[in-house]
Formats: sequence, C-alpha cells, structure tokens
Amino acid sequence: MSHEGIRIVSQEQAEREAQPEVKLPVDAVTPAKVRVMKTEGTGVEIDWRDGHRSKWTFAWLREACPCATCHEARDADGRKPGIPKAQPATLLPMFKEKIRPLEANAVGKYALRFKWNDGHESGIYSWEYLRRLPEGAEV
Repeated sequence: MSHEGIRIVSQEQAEREAQPEVKLPVDAVTPAKVRVMKTEGTGVEIDWRDGHRSKWTFAWLREACPCATCHEARDADGRKPGIPKAQPATLLPMFKEKIRPLEANAVGKYALRFKWNDGHESGIYSWEYLRRLPEGAEV
C-alpha cells in the first residue's frame, strides 16, 4: 500500500480545507490594469474590473509563492502567505540581496509568473490567487 499523497494537518487546517471555497465574481478576478514595477524594484499593483486595487511588494509576493514547495514549507512552519520564515538571531547578520524579479511574464490570460533573483521560478500567481491574498506591505 502506498502512502503517497497522505499528509498530516492540524484540525484547524482540516476544517479550513473542508469548507467549500466561494467563487469570486468574474469582475473581481479580472484585472483592468496590471503594473509590475520591475524597473523601480517596488512591487505589483492591480486594478480589478470591479474597482478594487491590490498592491504587494516583491518581497511579500515571493514569500506568498503559490508553488507546492513553498506552500508546504509555509504549512510546516504555520506561516500565512507573505510571512517570511523566522531567521535565527546572529551576531553578524549576513548580507541578503533584496528580492526582486529578473523576469515577470503573463501566463495566458489567467496569471503572472516571476523568475526571482534567488533562482525560484515555479510559482504561477493566478488572478484568483492574487485577489484572495491580503495586501502585502506598501508598494
């Protein structure tokens, strides 16, 4: 018997996953305007067709990566999307380059995909996923 696909989750997570996901209206998940401010190095702003505007910094979006690897790592640590992993306190903190996308591309008409300067590039940020995310720090 194979155990592939079996995962252990908390009762809270099991209850959350058991709730049916409410489908958002089409205008709520259809962007009217998308600004990826790669040159400025700041982040992403989306004006949605229903009039709402969402903003995220690149660092926040990187920490909210929807790929399976990042999602599982956040679940294991009990972190929500956009929240970085806690770093151990050190006497002399190491320099860490500011996270930024090397590339940002549309995926069909339904998503964005980033190639990050840390080498990660497997996350596909669908419009629905982005609309459901909370605002991520100031852009």
